[in-house]
Amino acid sequence: MKQATIIGSGLVGSLWAIYLAKAGYQVEVFEKRSDMRLTKISAGKSINLATSYRGWKALDEVGIGDEIRKIAIPMHGRTIHNLDNTLAYQPYGSSGQAIYSVSRGEINAKLMDIAEEKLNTKINFNQECVNVDFDNGVTYLRHTQTGELSEYKSDVVFATDGAFSAARYSAMQKLDRFSYSQNYIPDGYREILLPANADGSYKLEKETLHIWPRGRFMLIALPNFDGSFTCTLFMPFEGHDFCFNDLKTKSDVDSFFRMVFPDFYHLMPEVADSWNSHPLSSLAIIRCFPWTHGKLALMGDAAHATVPFFGQGMNCGFEDCSVLFSLMKAHNENWSEVFKAYEISRKPNGDAVQDLSLQNYLVMRDKVSDANYQLQQKVERRISELFPNKYFPLYSMVSFSDMEYKVALEKGNEQNEIIADFIKANEITQETPLSQIDKLIHHLFDGSTKIPN
Repeated sequence: MKQATIIGSGLVGSLWAIYLAKAGYQVEVFEKRSDMRLTKISAGKSINLATSYRGWKALDEVGIGDEIRKIAIPMHGRTIHNLDNTLAYQPYGSSGQAIYSVSRGEINAKLMDIAEEKLNTKINFNQECVNVDFDNGVTYLRHTQTGELSEYKSDVVFATDGAFSAARYSAMQKLDRFSYSQNYIPDGYREILLPANADGSYKLEKETLHIWPRGRFMLIALPNFDGSFTCTLFMPFEGHDFCFNDLKTKSDVDSFFRMVFPDFYHLMPEVADSWNSHPLSSLAIIRCFPWTHGKLALMGDAAHATVPFFGQGMNCGFEDCSVLFSLMKAHNENWSEVFKAYEISRKPNGDAVQDLSLQNYLVMRDKVSDANYQLQQKVERRISELFPNKYFPLYSMVSFSDMEYKVALEKGNEQNEIIADFIKANEITQETPLSQIDKLIHHLFDGSTKIPN
């Protein structure tokens, strides 16, 4: 029987185990941590994830999408909370389109359950990878509690053990001409759990992503099924008027939220009391190449860890599974050919999703409350409504299609320039009648300017 090793039982590792098991492989998964399912998964335990088209496509491909939809909440747009307590709503796409809030812990547990209970995959916990012999497919392991050493040999090995992958560090990074970079952004994040009302109802509108943009930093909130919201504050560590290193006492935290997020403070006046319930964490982008060598391949964050500002980290990792599976079929499971095609195909897209994530951080924390950006969004939405088969906004290309990330990035940037020039040339303002904007849009599409599609 064909055998496969997966290092890491996180989101990508668990989904990839399902793919391989359905393809007839005997799958052994080795996980450094203990079984997360033995600890009650609470809302707010980790940054909620936003599942979009690419993620659903990969889940549906192996017939488990509906299982995950049971634990996902649709978010049809973003609600902007301005400093003056006013709100503004910006839909994500056309009518009915949504991204979905899901607890990282819950989706991970569900994927592990499906892999083990329905497909007879074995997940071995407390097993730390210490090395990989990628020529012979041998994974060397150490039990984290007993220190016992062991090894497991298989036909192929997949490292899905995250941004700080042990398999990548112990094996791939020792290779000659292996390129690797690890870059931290200046900002970190801290999570805050906004509890439900006493009757279990939501304190904020449920089916939307809430954002408090504040120029150089922001707070976001995603809904949970129990009426709570998992909130995350992204902010510089130091060197700015508002930064994590200046929030040293409960009084500091209290004053900060009163001043900067007054409506949130009204909802949660005890925010300072729960400030230390979650750790202050860093954010890094990992780039490396090659992603494969011998019988070993890197997937997910082990290959292309990104920052969370486009909500594509999980979706991109799940798309790795879908693409790799299609290449398995295309090359009749000749793994040397599969691996070569995989890294050539996915590396440019891994880089592009990182660029998109950084670019969207600027949008979320600053531009969403900017009048010029809002006007551009208004015009772009109208173009999309008038020409739905010819024009796709960048957000839609990334979140509601499986267009390659690198193509979406290129087209999106080009479109932004064209629309900005279009608004300026025609002196369009928020007061310009919609009928006039429509005439100008029709002229744009009927004229010589080419909109990329």
